Amino acid sequence: MDTRPLFTNDAIVFGILLIILAFVFYTSSKKEGFWKKFYKYVPALLMCYLLPAILNSFNIISPEWSYCTDECDFIEEGSQVYHVASRYLLPAALLLMTLSIDIKAVRNLGSKAIIMFFTGTVGIIIGGPIAILIVGWISPSTLEGEGINAIWKGLATVAGSWIGGGANQTAMLEIYEYNQAKYGGMVLIDIFVANLWMAILLLGIGKSAKIDRWFKADNSAIEALKEKVSTYAASIKRNPTLSDIMIMLGLAFGAVAIAHWGATGMSNWLSSFEAFGNKDSALASLTGKFFWMVTIVTAIGIILSYTKAKTYEGAGASKIGSVFIYILVATIGMKMDLASIFENPGLIAIGLIWMTIHAGLLVLVAKLIKAPYFFLAIGSQANVGGAASAPVVAAEFHPSLASVGVLLAVFGYVVGTYGAILCTILMEMASVG
Repeated sequence: MDTRPLFTNDAIVFGILLIILAFVFYTSSKKEGFWKKFYKYVPALLMCYLLPAILNSFNIISPEWSYCTDECDFIEEGSQVYHVASRYLLPAALLLMTLSIDIKAVRNLGSKAIIMFFTGTVGIIIGGPIAILIVGWISPSTLEGEGINAIWKGLATVAGSWIGGGANQTAMLEIYEYNQAKYGGMVLIDIFVANLWMAILLLGIGKSAKIDRWFKADNSAIEALKEKVSTYAASIKRNPTLSDIMIMLGLAFGAVAIAHWGATGMSNWLSSFEAFGNKDSALASLTGKFFWMVTIVTAIGIILSYTKAKTYEGAGASKIGSVFIYILVATIGMKMDLASIFENPGLIAIGLIWMTIHAGLLVLVAKLIKAPYFFLAIGSQANVGGAASAPVVAAEFHPSLASVGVLLAVFGYVVGTYGAILCTILMEMASVG
């Protein structure tokens, strides 16, 4: 079956995504008329995310495709724009956005961020088995499958992704040996439901003040951090010279280079130990290169925040980082096919119920402890989205908060496989019951 999109050349795809971003920023900058009213209700960031998704749904662009050659050889290909954005632009953005971080002020945010993060983790752990019980009662045929085809084994990979990330997801696939021929259906749940939830979170950012009032939340620590960073940036603000821009790019991509080199070294070193190298081990996910890449580049950014490099925030370091983040957002959106919900409604229903439980628990706990919406959003995305999404959502509140998102996401990688194993045990029990 030929599923090639209209445009397969990444140069064209990248250009289309940049045109979309330019269009959104141009229209959102309008101070009057239709667009002002439109963006009053629809966040610009959400449009940067949804427009590529629409193009993917109509098969104009696509993250992957397949076709048969004249010799009947089956070929699978895909776009590399998301890989480039997540592996090169994201770490560069994290470095640039971490330059101005105030660690003491981040600590002053208190324990609510950690509480909301682990609430999100618990929501995923209990949400899976509850979703299986509900869908199994309504549609038992959805859960049919034994051995390597057991649905709970496939959903284990979703649990790994939603608590940690891609490395944890792969670890769960290896541990429970789900039929890889059917693995695409689980990836569908992961991408569609997780991205739908991210879109809802982005919608909530525009109404965060109202949500905080409903939560009776005290967001003074968050506002103090934003104010402190903004005041500092204003005090050192200057028109960036060509030298400033080149130095910032050198710092950013130099750190990316170090992070890739260090990530490879750490991954290979840890893999040499049986506890980490065994793919069936819960510790195997900690050998993931992406995990170490994000950890290393964040550490470099924190170190640089204690040096004169911090002054480059005044030359627009976080703005350049934001450009990279928005490119990443567009590539994430390109991975979401809005029409895919109709392909396997039973499995999608499991995913939707699962995510609803996760969201509901977060709202309940946020209400009880009076946590700001910011903590709910990044607590969720540090689990479900990982380091690729948590800083995106955090930065939409303020660029200085991106590092808070990635620091929580690192927690997700650490607990991801263990939490996913616990979730899988419960899902197996729910399936058997």
